[in-house]
Amino acid sequence: MSSQEPVRPAETEYHEYYSTYVDKVPHADVLEQLASGVRVTAKLLETVPADGETFRYGEGKWSIREVIGHMLDTERVFGFRALWAARLDPAAQPGMDQDVWAAASNAHHRPLEDLLQEFDDVRRSHVAMFRGFDGGDWGRTLEASGCTFTVRALAHILVGHEIHHRGILEARYLPALAAP
Repeated sequence: MSSQEPVRPAETEYHEYYSTYVDKVPHADVLEQLASGVRVTAKLLETVPADGETFRYGEGKWSIREVIGHMLDTERVFGFRALWAARLDPAAQPGMDQDVWAAASNAHHRPLEDLLQEFDDVRRSHVAMFRGFDGGDWGRTLEASGCTFTVRALAHILVGHEIHHRGILEARYLPALAAP
């Protein structure tokens, strides 16, 4: 396998919970999707007015800014996990409680433009990291959140996670903002 064209992960390369994300990834070059995804998300949100950035579609739901903050946190955690696995460190990694992280973040109080720029910066770093992996790196594993993941699966989870949240933004946030 070329570092530029990792194959789709087998179902044994990640916990079934993450199939929600892996299944959303089209059968195409995952590295290209990593490289272009943030631009697609930013384009989707370019018409959100400043006063709409803090919109929540329901009680207890995250604001648009918090959704992007969550995507950014997840990007960092899963990118770090991929690096951890690629470097063959045998120590298990802890889980991430997304609600605890979101509540402790400052995302709701940051401009959407800043969050998207930071997301793009982190993603570019991850694309460079993944492109630097060789064929043997993609199948390396780590234990995180009590589950085993391969580097290949983590790349797909990152892409699918972004697609998942982009879909929620399209279905639940943007229509409500456009409604009179």
